[in-house]
Amino acid sequence: MSIGWTEILLILFIILILFGARKLPEIGKSLGRGIREFRKALHHEEEDKTD
Repeated sequence: MSIGWTEILLILFIILILFGARKLPEIGKSLGRGIREFRKALHHEEEDKTD
């Protein structure tokens, strides 16, 4: 079972309604920072295992 374009658009529309257009850039920045930190932590953990 996969998610189609209509489901993705529906989810994005609901998020837009819940948070409003002004909050979306802030939420995107926060999400991006969180993903970057997660990747950095994974990369750091892999380096520790190889040493």
